[in-house]
Amino acid sequence: MKTVVMLALVAVVTADKLYEPPSKDKSHIAIIKDERVQPDAKGYYVFDVETEDGIQRHESGGEGGRQQGSYSYTAPDGTPVFVKFVADDQGYHPESDLLPVAPEFPYPIPEFVLDQIAFAAKEDAAKASVKARKPSQSYGAP
Repeated sequence: MKTVVMLALVAVVTADKLYEPPSKDKSHIAIIKDERVQPDAKGYYVFDVETEDGIQRHESGGEGGRQQGSYSYTAPDGTPVFVKFVADDQGYHPESDLLPVAPEFPYPIPEFVLDQIAFAAKEDAAKASVKARKPSQSYGAP
């Protein structure tokens, strides 16, 4: 029993030393605007939120789960970030100048590849025409 009490006491002392309360020099960021509207039970809503440090979020949604809106903030390196989005049954579709874009195909398809594709198409067509002329041997008379 003494061992259990001693282990509990050690756990409390250790946990107390691990816990660091939030420092008092950190300032809190005020919310400048917080407007939320949900007028009916059909799923329609609108909200606008802005904070003191420049973060903005505007969003609206409607029946069927479609949502649209935008958000903006300043990245740690000072770059302004603006993202416009639509989310619906086809997924989440963001638009921003800062999002990566797939590179263009670096070169046209070489001629020998196009020739090979054409040759394969001719072979497939020839096989199909032979099958069309030949009666099937796999099925007998009923």
